[in-house]
Amino acid sequence: MITHRGRWQALGAIVLASLVLGLDTTIVVTALPTLSARLGATTDQLQWISAGYTLALAGFMIPAGVLADRLGRRRMLLIALLLFGASSVAASQMTTATGLIVMRVVMGLAGAFIFPISLAILPTIFSERERPRAIAIGGAGMFLGLPLGPLVAGWLLTHYDWGSIFLINGPVVLLALLGAWIFIPESKDPNAPRLDVVGAALVVAGVTSLVYGIIEQPALGWTDATVLASLGSGATLVAGFTIWELRARSPLVDLRLFLNPRFTWSVLVGMIMGFALLGVLFVFTPFLQIVQGNDAQATGIRVLPLIGGIVLGALGSDRLVARLGVRVMLALGLLICGAGMALLSMVKADSGYGLLAVALPVIGVGNAFAMFTSLNVILGILPDAQTGGGSALTRTLQQLAASFGVAILGSLLNNAYRAVLAEHLTGLSVRFKNVAEGSVAGASLIASHLPGPLGTAVLHAAHDAYTVGMTDGLRVSAGIMVAGTLLIGMFMPARTQAAGQQPEMRKSARAEVAFRPSELVLAEEAAGARRHPV
Repeated sequence: MITHRGRWQALGAIVLASLVLGLDTTIVVTALPTLSARLGATTDQLQWISAGYTLALAGFMIPAGVLADRLGRRRMLLIALLLFGASSVAASQMTTATGLIVMRVVMGLAGAFIFPISLAILPTIFSERERPRAIAIGGAGMFLGLPLGPLVAGWLLTHYDWGSIFLINGPVVLLALLGAWIFIPESKDPNAPRLDVVGAALVVAGVTSLVYGIIEQPALGWTDATVLASLGSGATLVAGFTIWELRARSPLVDLRLFLNPRFTWSVLVGMIMGFALLGVLFVFTPFLQIVQGNDAQATGIRVLPLIGGIVLGALGSDRLVARLGVRVMLALGLLICGAGMALLSMVKADSGYGLLAVALPVIGVGNAFAMFTSLNVILGILPDAQTGGGSALTRTLQQLAASFGVAILGSLLNNAYRAVLAEHLTGLSVRFKNVAEGSVAGASLIASHLPGPLGTAVLHAAHDAYTVGMTDGLRVSAGIMVAGTLLIGMFMPARTQAAGQQPEMRKSARAEVAFRPSELVLAEEAAGARRHPV
Protein backbone atom coordinates (compact mmCIF):
# COMPACT_ATOMS: atom_id res chain seq x y z
CA MET A 1 0.00 0.00 0.00
CA ILE A 2 1.24 3.45 -0.91
CA THR A 3 0.48 6.32 1.42
CA HIS A 4 0.27 9.55 -0.51
CA ARG A 5 1.33 12.87 1.01
CA GLY A 6 -1.55 14.81 -0.61
CA ARG A 7 -4.17 12.20 0.21
CA TRP A 8 -6.35 14.45 2.36
CA GLN A 9 -6.31 17.21 -0.24
CA ALA A 10 -7.17 14.56 -2.83
CA LEU A 11 -10.06 13.51 -0.61
CA GLY A 12 -11.26 17.12 -0.61
CA ALA A 13 -11.45 17.02 -4.41
CA ILE A 14 -13.39 13.75 -4.23
CA VAL A 15 -15.84 15.23 -1.70
CA LEU A 16 -16.50 18.21 -3.97
CA ALA A 17 -17.08 15.93 -6.96
CA SER A 18 -19.46 13.71 -4.96
CA LEU A 19 -21.26 16.69 -3.45
CA VAL A 20 -22.14 18.19 -6.82
CA LEU A 21 -23.56 14.83 -7.98
CA GLY A 22 -25.72 14.59 -4.86
CA LEU A 23 -26.96 18.14 -5.32
CA ASP A 24 -27.88 17.50 -8.93
CA THR A 25 -30.07 14.55 -7.94
CA THR A 26 -32.50 16.69 -5.93
CA ILE A 27 -31.86 20.30 -6.92
CA VAL A 28 -33.61 19.92 -10.28
CA VAL A 29 -36.73 18.35 -8.72
CA THR A 30 -37.18 21.49 -6.62
CA ALA A 31 -36.77 23.73 -9.68
CA LEU A 32 -39.19 21.90 -12.01
CA PRO A 33 -42.08 24.39 -11.55
CA THR A 34 -39.72 27.27 -12.36
CA LEU A 35 -38.34 25.45 -15.42
CA SER A 36 -41.89 24.82 -16.63
CA ALA A 37 -42.69 28.53 -16.44
CA ARG A 38 -39.43 29.87 -17.89
CA LEU A 39 -38.85 27.33 -20.68
CA GLY A 40 -42.46 26.47 -21.43
CA ALA A 41 -41.69 22.82 -20.75
CA THR A 42 -44.46 20.28 -21.03
CA THR A 43 -45.07 17.64 -18.36
CA ASP A 44 -43.21 15.04 -20.45
CA GLN A 45 -40.27 17.40 -20.98
CA LEU A 46 -40.09 18.13 -17.26
CA GLN A 47 -39.98 14.40 -16.65
CA TRP A 48 -37.09 13.95 -19.05
CA ILE A 49 -35.10 16.80 -17.54
CA SER A 50 -34.82 14.51 -14.50
CA ALA A 51 -35.08 11.15 -16.26
CA GLY A 52 -32.41 11.85 -18.89
CA TYR A 53 -29.83 12.42 -16.17
CA THR A 54 -30.91 9.34 -14.19
CA LEU A 55 -30.92 7.03 -17.22
CA ALA A 56 -27.44 8.03 -18.36
CA LEU A 57 -26.05 7.89 -14.82
CA ALA A 58 -27.40 4.41 -14.04
CA GLY A 59 -27.01 2.84 -17.47
CA PHE A 60 -23.36 3.67 -18.14
CA MET A 61 -21.89 3.38 -14.65
CA ILE A 62 -20.48 -0.17 -14.93
CA PRO A 63 -18.76 0.34 -18.31
CA ALA A 64 -17.45 3.68 -17.04
CA GLY A 65 -15.89 2.08 -13.96
CA VAL A 66 -14.30 -0.67 -16.05
CA LEU A 67 -12.85 1.86 -18.52
CA ALA A 68 -11.36 3.79 -15.60
CA ASP A 69 -9.62 0.64 -14.37
CA ARG A 70 -8.18 0.10 -17.85
CA LEU A 71 -7.32 3.65 -18.96
CA GLY A 72 -6.47 5.26 -15.63
CA ARG A 73 -8.78 6.41 -12.86
CA ARG A 74 -7.27 9.86 -12.48
CA ARG A 75 -7.31 10.48 -16.24
CA MET A 76 -10.95 9.45 -16.62
CA LEU A 77 -11.98 11.43 -13.53
CA LEU A 78 -10.41 14.59 -14.96
CA ILE A 79 -12.17 14.10 -18.30
CA ALA A 80 -15.50 13.39 -16.58
CA LEU A 81 -15.22 16.45 -14.32
CA LEU A 82 -14.39 18.64 -17.30
CA LEU A 83 -17.39 17.26 -19.22
CA PHE A 84 -19.71 17.64 -16.23
CA GLY A 85 -18.66 21.25 -15.63
CA ALA A 86 -18.92 22.23 -19.28
CA SER A 87 -22.35 20.63 -19.71
CA SER A 88 -23.58 22.27 -16.49
CA VAL A 89 -22.57 25.73 -17.74
CA ALA A 90 -24.13 24.96 -21.13
CA ALA A 91 -27.34 23.81 -19.41
CA SER A 92 -27.63 27.13 -17.60
CA GLN A 93 -27.70 28.92 -20.97
CA MET A 94 -30.31 26.76 -22.70
CA THR A 95 -33.39 28.52 -24.04
CA THR A 96 -35.46 25.40 -24.81
CA ALA A 97 -36.50 22.39 -22.78
CA THR A 98 -35.12 20.05 -25.45
CA GLY A 99 -31.68 21.62 -25.22
CA LEU A 100 -31.73 21.31 -21.43
CA ILE A 101 -32.68 17.61 -21.68
CA VAL A 102 -29.69 16.97 -23.96
CA MET A 103 -27.33 18.69 -21.52
CA ARG A 104 -28.80 16.71 -18.63
CA VAL A 105 -28.04 13.47 -20.47
CA VAL A 106 -24.44 14.61 -20.97
CA MET A 107 -24.22 15.48 -17.26
CA GLY A 108 -25.52 12.02 -16.38
CA LEU A 109 -22.94 10.39 -18.64
CA ALA A 110 -20.15 12.35 -16.93
CA GLY A 111 -21.60 11.46 -13.54
CA ALA A 112 -21.50 7.78 -14.50
CA PHE A 113 -17.70 8.08 -14.46
CA ILE A 114 -17.38 10.37 -11.44
CA PHE A 115 -19.60 8.24 -9.21
CA PRO A 116 -17.59 4.97 -9.13
CA ILE A 117 -14.14 6.46 -9.77
CA SER A 118 -14.38 8.73 -6.72
CA LEU A 119 -14.83 5.68 -4.53
CA ALA A 120 -12.32 3.50 -6.40
CA ILE A 121 -9.48 6.01 -5.92
CA LEU A 122 -9.60 5.86 -2.11
CA PRO A 123 -7.83 2.48 -1.65
CA THR A 124 -4.98 3.67 -3.88
CA ILE A 125 -4.05 6.63 -1.66
CA PHE A 126 -5.11 5.59 1.86
CA SER A 127 -3.74 2.85 4.06
CA GLU A 128 -5.97 0.14 5.48
CA ARG A 129 -6.02 1.97 8.81
CA GLU A 130 -7.09 5.33 7.35
CA ARG A 131 -9.49 4.00 4.74
CA PRO A 132 -12.67 3.79 6.92
CA ARG A 133 -12.42 7.46 7.85
CA ALA A 134 -11.65 8.44 4.25
CA ILE A 135 -14.68 6.51 3.01
CA ALA A 136 -16.90 8.12 5.64
CA ILE A 137 -15.76 11.61 4.64
CA GLY A 138 -15.83 10.92 0.91
CA GLY A 139 -19.18 9.16 1.02
CA ALA A 140 -20.69 11.95 3.10
CA GLY A 141 -20.22 14.31 0.15
CA MET A 142 -22.77 12.43 -1.93
CA PHE A 143 -25.28 11.89 0.85
CA LEU A 144 -25.05 15.48 2.07
CA GLY A 145 -25.82 16.69 -1.43
CA LEU A 146 -29.22 14.95 -1.48
CA PRO A 147 -30.91 16.90 1.36
CA LEU A 148 -28.94 20.06 0.52
CA GLY A 149 -30.53 20.15 -2.94
CA PRO A 150 -33.84 21.76 -1.91
CA LEU A 151 -32.04 24.28 0.32
CA VAL A 152 -29.59 25.36 -2.38
CA ALA A 153 -32.29 25.40 -5.07
CA GLY A 154 -34.61 27.49 -2.91
CA TRP A 155 -31.95 30.09 -2.17
CA LEU A 156 -30.73 30.31 -5.77
CA LEU A 157 -34.22 30.53 -7.28
CA THR A 158 -35.15 33.21 -4.75
CA HIS A 159 -32.19 35.43 -5.62
CA TYR A 160 -31.12 34.47 -9.15
CA ASP A 161 -32.40 33.19 -12.49
CA TRP A 162 -33.17 29.47 -13.00
CA GLY A 163 -29.86 28.87 -14.77
CA SER A 164 -28.03 29.44 -11.49
CA ILE A 165 -28.94 25.91 -10.29
CA PHE A 166 -26.66 24.56 -13.05
CA LEU A 167 -24.17 27.41 -13.19
CA ILE A 168 -23.23 26.85 -9.54
CA ASN A 169 -21.73 23.52 -10.57
CA GLY A 170 -19.04 25.35 -12.54
CA PRO A 171 -16.85 26.72 -9.71
CA VAL A 172 -17.34 23.60 -7.56
CA VAL A 173 -16.27 21.34 -10.42
CA LEU A 174 -13.34 23.64 -11.19
CA LEU A 175 -12.05 23.28 -7.62
CA ALA A 176 -12.51 19.50 -7.79
CA LEU A 177 -10.71 19.44 -11.15
CA LEU A 178 -7.73 21.37 -9.81
CA GLY A 179 -7.56 19.20 -6.68
CA ALA A 180 -7.71 16.01 -8.72
CA TRP A 181 -5.04 17.28 -11.14
CA ILE A 182 -2.61 18.23 -8.38
CA PHE A 183 -3.17 15.69 -5.62
CA ILE A 184 -4.61 12.46 -7.06
CA PRO A 185 -2.03 10.01 -8.44
CA GLU A 186 -2.73 7.86 -11.47
CA SER A 187 -3.79 4.24 -10.89
CA LYS A 188 -4.98 1.53 -13.25
CA ASP A 189 -4.81 -2.18 -14.05
CA PRO A 190 -1.51 -2.74 -15.88
CA ASN A 191 -2.63 -6.14 -17.14
CA ALA A 192 -6.17 -5.35 -18.25
CA PRO A 193 -7.76 -8.09 -20.37
CA ARG A 194 -9.63 -7.43 -23.59
CA LEU A 195 -12.74 -5.30 -23.05
CA ASP A 196 -15.95 -7.32 -22.77
CA VAL A 197 -18.00 -5.42 -25.36
CA VAL A 198 -20.94 -7.85 -25.24
CA GLY A 199 -21.18 -7.59 -21.48
CA ALA A 200 -21.01 -3.78 -21.66
CA ALA A 201 -23.81 -3.65 -24.25
CA LEU A 202 -26.01 -6.02 -22.21
CA VAL A 203 -25.62 -4.12 -18.94
CA VAL A 204 -26.16 -0.68 -20.50
CA ALA A 205 -29.30 -1.84 -22.31
CA GLY A 206 -30.61 -3.82 -19.34
CA VAL A 207 -30.11 -1.19 -16.63
CA THR A 208 -31.40 1.61 -18.87
CA SER A 209 -34.53 -0.39 -19.70
CA LEU A 210 -35.18 -1.16 -16.03
CA VAL A 211 -34.77 2.46 -14.95
CA TYR A 212 -36.94 3.68 -17.84
CA GLY A 213 -39.76 1.38 -16.74
CA ILE A 214 -39.44 2.62 -13.17
CA ILE A 215 -39.54 6.24 -14.33
CA GLU A 216 -42.67 5.69 -16.43
CA GLN A 217 -44.51 3.73 -13.73
CA PRO A 218 -45.84 6.62 -11.61
CA ALA A 219 -47.73 8.09 -14.58
CA LEU A 220 -48.75 4.88 -16.37
CA GLY A 221 -49.11 2.37 -13.54
CA TRP A 222 -47.51 -1.00 -12.90
CA THR A 223 -49.88 -2.81 -15.30
CA ASP A 224 -49.26 -0.57 -18.32
CA ALA A 225 -47.87 -2.38 -21.37
CA THR A 226 -44.97 0.05 -21.79
CA VAL A 227 -43.93 -0.31 -18.14
CA LEU A 228 -44.22 -4.09 -18.19
CA ALA A 229 -42.31 -4.37 -21.48
CA SER A 230 -39.54 -2.10 -20.24
CA LEU A 231 -39.19 -3.88 -16.89
CA GLY A 232 -39.43 -7.30 -18.51
CA SER A 233 -36.86 -6.59 -21.21
CA GLY A 234 -34.57 -4.95 -18.67
CA ALA A 235 -34.75 -7.94 -16.33
CA THR A 236 -34.12 -10.30 -19.25
CA LEU A 237 -31.09 -8.34 -20.43
CA VAL A 238 -29.65 -8.12 -16.91
CA ALA A 239 -30.14 -11.88 -16.52
CA GLY A 240 -28.39 -12.35 -19.86
CA PHE A 241 -25.57 -10.12 -18.66
CA THR A 242 -25.20 -12.23 -15.52
CA ILE A 243 -25.05 -15.50 -17.47
CA TRP A 244 -22.60 -14.03 -19.98
CA GLU A 245 -20.30 -12.68 -17.27
CA LEU A 246 -20.17 -16.01 -15.47
CA ARG A 247 -19.11 -17.76 -18.68
CA ALA A 248 -16.92 -15.10 -20.31
CA ARG A 249 -13.17 -15.64 -20.35
CA SER A 250 -12.56 -11.95 -19.62
CA PRO A 251 -15.75 -10.70 -17.90
CA LEU A 252 -16.58 -7.01 -17.59
CA VAL A 253 -17.03 -7.48 -13.83
CA ASP A 254 -16.09 -10.55 -11.78
CA LEU A 255 -19.47 -11.62 -10.38
CA ARG A 256 -17.73 -14.30 -8.31
CA LEU A 257 -17.17 -11.50 -5.80
CA PHE A 258 -20.67 -12.30 -4.58
CA LEU A 259 -19.41 -15.68 -3.37
CA ASN A 260 -17.89 -13.72 -0.49
CA PRO A 261 -20.80 -13.36 1.99
CA ARG A 262 -19.43 -10.18 3.55
CA PHE A 263 -19.34 -8.55 0.13
CA THR A 264 -22.87 -9.74 -0.70
CA TRP A 265 -24.41 -8.62 2.57
CA SER A 266 -22.63 -5.27 2.44
CA VAL A 267 -23.98 -4.66 -1.07
CA LEU A 268 -27.45 -5.64 0.14
CA VAL A 269 -27.23 -3.13 3.00
CA GLY A 270 -26.33 -0.41 0.50
CA MET A 271 -29.34 -1.36 -1.62
CA ILE A 272 -31.67 -1.28 1.40
CA MET A 273 -30.40 2.17 2.31
CA GLY A 274 -30.79 3.38 -1.27
CA PHE A 275 -34.34 1.99 -1.49
CA ALA A 276 -35.60 3.40 1.79
CA LEU A 277 -33.72 6.66 2.21
CA LEU A 278 -34.13 8.15 -1.26
CA GLY A 279 -37.71 6.92 -1.50
CA VAL A 280 -38.56 8.57 1.82
CA LEU A 281 -36.74 11.77 0.85
CA PHE A 282 -38.79 12.10 -2.33
CA VAL A 283 -42.13 11.72 -0.52
CA PHE A 284 -41.13 13.68 2.58
CA THR A 285 -39.92 16.82 0.78
CA PRO A 286 -43.36 17.52 -0.79
CA PHE A 287 -44.92 16.98 2.65
CA LEU A 288 -42.83 19.83 4.03
CA GLN A 289 -43.51 22.05 1.02
CA ILE A 290 -47.15 21.47 0.09
CA VAL A 291 -48.79 19.99 3.19
CA GLN A 292 -47.00 22.11 5.77
CA GLY A 293 -46.66 25.17 3.53
CA ASN A 294 -42.89 25.75 3.51
CA ASP A 295 -41.10 27.22 0.52
CA ALA A 296 -38.12 25.42 -1.00
CA GLN A 297 -35.57 27.26 1.11
CA ALA A 298 -37.46 26.68 4.37
CA THR A 299 -37.85 23.02 3.41
CA GLY A 300 -34.09 22.69 3.00
CA ILE A 301 -33.51 24.28 6.40
CA ARG A 302 -35.89 21.80 8.02
CA VAL A 303 -33.95 18.90 6.53
CA LEU A 304 -30.67 20.13 8.05
CA PRO A 305 -30.96 17.78 11.09
CA LEU A 306 -30.71 14.87 8.66
CA ILE A 307 -27.43 16.30 7.40
CA GLY A 308 -26.25 16.74 10.98
CA GLY A 309 -27.01 13.11 11.71
CA ILE A 310 -25.07 11.95 8.64
CA VAL A 311 -22.06 14.05 9.65
CA LEU A 312 -22.20 12.78 13.25
CA GLY A 313 -22.48 9.18 12.10
CA ALA A 314 -19.65 9.60 9.59
CA LEU A 315 -17.33 11.00 12.27
CA GLY A 316 -17.95 8.11 14.65
CA SER A 317 -18.42 5.16 12.30
CA ASP A 318 -14.74 4.26 11.85
CA ARG A 319 -14.08 4.13 15.60
CA LEU A 320 -17.23 2.16 16.35
CA VAL A 321 -16.66 -0.42 13.62
CA ALA A 322 -13.19 -1.09 15.08
CA ARG A 323 -14.80 -1.86 18.45
CA LEU A 324 -18.05 -3.54 17.44
CA GLY A 325 -17.16 -5.26 14.19
CA VAL A 326 -18.73 -5.09 10.76
CA ARG A 327 -21.76 -7.30 11.38
CA VAL A 328 -22.85 -5.46 14.51
CA MET A 329 -22.25 -2.08 12.87
CA LEU A 330 -24.32 -2.90 9.79
CA ALA A 331 -27.18 -4.26 11.88
CA LEU A 332 -27.00 -1.31 14.27
CA GLY A 333 -27.11 1.19 11.41
CA LEU A 334 -30.17 -0.45 9.87
CA LEU A 335 -31.91 -0.64 13.24
CA ILE A 336 -31.23 3.00 14.12
CA CYS A 337 -32.37 4.17 10.69
CA GLY A 338 -35.53 2.07 10.99
CA ALA A 339 -36.23 3.55 14.42
CA GLY A 340 -35.92 7.05 12.97
CA MET A 341 -38.35 6.21 10.19
CA ALA A 342 -40.79 4.74 12.70
CA LEU A 343 -40.60 7.99 14.65
CA LEU A 344 -41.13 10.01 11.48
CA SER A 345 -44.21 7.92 10.63
CA MET A 346 -45.93 9.40 13.71
CA VAL A 347 -46.03 12.85 12.12
CA LYS A 348 -49.40 14.44 11.29
CA ALA A 349 -50.33 17.07 8.73
CA ASP A 350 -50.51 19.75 11.44
CA SER A 351 -47.59 18.48 13.56
CA GLY A 352 -44.99 20.90 14.75
CA TYR A 353 -41.31 20.60 14.01
CA GLY A 354 -40.28 18.90 17.26
CA LEU A 355 -40.87 15.31 16.16
CA LEU A 356 -39.12 15.95 12.83
CA ALA A 357 -36.11 17.47 14.59
CA VAL A 358 -35.71 14.25 16.60
CA ALA A 359 -36.43 11.70 13.87
CA LEU A 360 -34.30 13.15 11.06
CA PRO A 361 -30.90 13.05 12.83
CA VAL A 362 -31.64 9.50 14.01
CA ILE A 363 -32.19 8.48 10.38
CA GLY A 364 -28.97 10.27 9.41
CA VAL A 365 -26.86 8.54 12.06
CA GLY A 366 -28.22 5.11 11.15
CA ASN A 367 -27.65 5.73 7.45
CA ALA A 368 -24.04 6.77 8.06
CA PHE A 369 -23.28 3.77 10.26
CA ALA A 370 -24.63 1.25 7.76
CA MET A 371 -23.64 2.86 4.48
CA PHE A 372 -20.06 3.83 5.26
CA THR A 373 -19.33 0.50 6.96
CA SER A 374 -20.64 -1.38 3.93
CA LEU A 375 -18.56 0.76 1.55
CA ASN A 376 -15.41 0.03 3.55
CA VAL A 377 -16.09 -3.72 3.45
CA ILE A 378 -16.73 -3.62 -0.30
CA LEU A 379 -13.52 -1.71 -1.04
CA GLY A 380 -11.55 -4.04 1.21
CA ILE A 381 -12.71 -7.08 -0.75
CA LEU A 382 -12.49 -5.73 -4.31
CA PRO A 383 -9.29 -6.71 -6.16
CA ASP A 384 -7.02 -3.72 -6.70
CA ALA A 385 -7.36 -3.98 -10.47
CA GLN A 386 -11.17 -3.97 -10.30
CA THR A 387 -11.96 -1.19 -7.84
CA GLY A 388 -13.50 0.95 -10.57
CA GLY A 389 -15.65 -1.77 -12.12
CA GLY A 390 -16.54 -3.31 -8.77
CA SER A 391 -17.47 0.06 -7.24
CA ALA A 392 -19.57 0.81 -10.32
CA LEU A 393 -21.39 -2.52 -9.94
CA THR A 394 -22.32 -1.81 -6.32
CA ARG A 395 -23.26 1.80 -7.11
CA THR A 396 -25.47 0.65 -9.98
CA LEU A 397 -27.30 -1.78 -7.71
CA GLN A 398 -27.81 1.02 -5.17
CA GLN A 399 -29.12 3.30 -7.92
CA LEU A 400 -31.58 0.64 -9.09
CA ALA A 401 -32.74 0.07 -5.51
CA ALA A 402 -33.20 3.81 -5.01
CA SER A 403 -35.22 4.07 -8.23
CA PHE A 404 -37.46 1.19 -7.14
CA GLY A 405 -37.77 2.85 -3.73
CA VAL A 406 -39.09 6.07 -5.24
CA ALA A 407 -41.49 4.13 -7.48
CA ILE A 408 -42.79 1.66 -4.88
CA LEU A 409 -43.13 4.13 -2.01
CA GLY A 410 -44.70 6.55 -4.47
CA SER A 411 -47.25 3.88 -5.41
CA LEU A 412 -48.04 3.19 -1.75
CA LEU A 413 -48.48 6.91 -1.20
CA ASN A 414 -50.65 7.29 -4.30
CA ASN A 415 -52.96 4.39 -3.39
CA ALA A 416 -53.44 5.53 0.20
CA TYR A 417 -53.91 9.15 -0.88
CA ARG A 418 -56.68 8.25 -3.35
CA ALA A 419 -58.43 5.89 -0.93
CA VAL A 420 -58.52 8.35 1.97
CA LEU A 421 -59.43 11.37 -0.16
CA ALA A 422 -62.20 9.72 -2.21
CA GLU A 423 -64.78 9.88 0.57
CA HIS A 424 -64.32 13.64 0.91
CA LEU A 425 -64.94 14.46 -2.76
CA THR A 426 -68.63 13.58 -2.99
CA GLY A 427 -70.57 16.30 -4.77
CA LEU A 428 -67.66 17.47 -6.91
CA SER A 429 -67.66 17.15 -10.69
CA VAL A 430 -65.75 14.25 -12.28
CA ARG A 431 -63.17 16.68 -13.65
CA PHE A 432 -62.54 18.24 -10.23
CA LYS A 433 -62.33 14.80 -8.63
CA ASN A 434 -59.73 13.63 -11.13
CA VAL A 435 -57.56 16.67 -10.55
CA ALA A 436 -57.83 16.42 -6.75
CA GLU A 437 -57.10 12.68 -6.75
CA GLY A 438 -54.14 13.16 -9.09
CA SER A 439 -52.00 15.03 -6.57
CA VAL A 440 -52.13 17.02 -3.37
CA ALA A 441 -51.04 20.08 -5.37
CA GLY A 442 -54.04 19.53 -7.66
CA ALA A 443 -56.33 19.22 -4.64
CA SER A 444 -54.97 22.51 -3.31
CA LEU A 445 -55.73 24.17 -6.64
CA ILE A 446 -59.29 22.78 -6.68
CA ALA A 447 -59.85 23.84 -3.07
CA SER A 448 -58.93 27.43 -3.94
CA HIS A 449 -61.82 27.54 -6.48
CA LEU A 450 -64.47 26.08 -4.16
CA PRO A 451 -66.68 28.00 -1.70
CA GLY A 452 -65.05 28.71 1.67
CA PRO A 453 -66.11 25.79 3.92
CA LEU A 454 -66.06 23.22 1.12
CA GLY A 455 -62.67 24.37 -0.15
CA THR A 456 -61.23 24.24 3.36
CA ALA A 457 -62.62 20.75 3.90
CA VAL A 458 -61.14 19.46 0.63
CA LEU A 459 -57.77 21.04 1.40
CA HIS A 460 -57.57 19.54 4.88
CA ALA A 461 -58.71 16.16 3.58
CA ALA A 462 -56.01 16.20 0.88
CA HIS A 463 -53.32 17.09 3.41
CA ASP A 464 -54.46 14.34 5.75
CA ALA A 465 -54.62 11.83 2.89
CA TYR A 466 -51.09 12.63 1.76
CA THR A 467 -49.84 12.28 5.32
CA VAL A 468 -51.50 8.87 5.65
CA GLY A 469 -49.83 7.71 2.43
CA MET A 470 -46.46 9.06 3.51
CA THR A 471 -46.62 7.37 6.91
CA ASP A 472 -47.55 4.07 5.22
CA GLY A 473 -44.37 4.35 3.14
CA LEU A 474 -42.30 5.21 6.20
CA ARG A 475 -43.60 2.18 8.07
CA VAL A 476 -42.82 -0.09 5.14
CA SER A 477 -39.30 1.35 5.00
CA ALA A 478 -38.86 0.87 8.75
CA GLY A 479 -40.05 -2.72 8.39
CA ILE A 480 -37.51 -3.36 5.62
CA MET A 481 -34.77 -1.97 7.88
CA VAL A 482 -35.78 -4.28 10.73
CA ALA A 483 -35.93 -7.26 8.36
CA GLY A 484 -32.46 -6.37 7.09
CA THR A 485 -31.20 -6.19 10.67
CA LEU A 486 -32.48 -9.68 11.42
CA LEU A 487 -31.03 -11.14 8.22
CA ILE A 488 -27.62 -9.59 8.91
CA GLY A 489 -27.65 -10.90 12.47
CA MET A 490 -28.60 -14.43 11.41
CA PHE A 491 -26.69 -14.99 8.19
CA MET A 492 -23.72 -12.64 7.86
CA PRO A 493 -20.52 -14.28 9.16
CA ALA A 494 -18.93 -12.44 12.03
CA ARG A 495 -15.42 -12.81 10.61
CA THR A 496 -13.82 -13.82 7.35
CA GLN A 497 -10.39 -13.14 5.97
CA ALA A 498 -9.32 -9.58 6.63
CA ALA A 499 -9.53 -7.09 3.84
CA GLY A 500 -5.79 -6.93 3.67
CA GLN A 501 -5.54 -10.72 3.38
CA GLN A 502 -8.01 -11.43 0.59
CA PRO A 503 -7.81 -14.71 -1.31
CA GLU A 504 -6.61 -15.23 -4.83
CA MET A 505 -9.09 -12.74 -6.32
CA ARG A 506 -7.03 -9.97 -4.73
CA LYS A 507 -3.73 -11.54 -5.69
CA SER A 508 -4.83 -12.02 -9.29
CA ALA A 509 -4.09 -8.46 -10.32
CA ARG A 510 -2.36 -5.65 -8.50
CA ALA A 511 -3.04 -2.13 -9.61
CA GLU A 512 -0.24 -0.04 -11.01
CA VAL A 513 0.06 3.18 -9.04
CA ALA A 514 2.32 5.86 -10.46
CA PHE A 515 3.46 8.82 -8.35
CA ARG A 516 5.69 11.76 -9.06
CA PRO A 517 8.78 11.65 -6.80
CA SER A 518 7.67 14.64 -4.76
CA GLU A 519 4.44 12.88 -3.87
CA LEU A 520 5.95 9.63 -2.57
CA VAL A 521 6.62 9.70 1.14
CA LEU A 522 6.55 6.08 2.19
CA ALA A 523 5.51 2.62 1.10
CA GLU A 524 3.98 0.29 3.61
CA GLU A 525 1.93 -2.86 3.63
CA ALA A 526 -1.52 -2.35 5.10
CA ALA A 527 -2.10 -4.12 8.40
CA GLY A 528 -5.18 -5.15 8.77
CA ALA A 529 -28.34 9.71 -6.94
CA ARG A 530 -40.67 11.80 -11.11
CA ARG A 531 -43.67 12.12 -10.45
CA HIS A 532 -45.68 11.09 -7.47
CA PRO A 533 -48.83 12.59 -5.92
CA VAL A 534 -47.42 16.03 -5.09
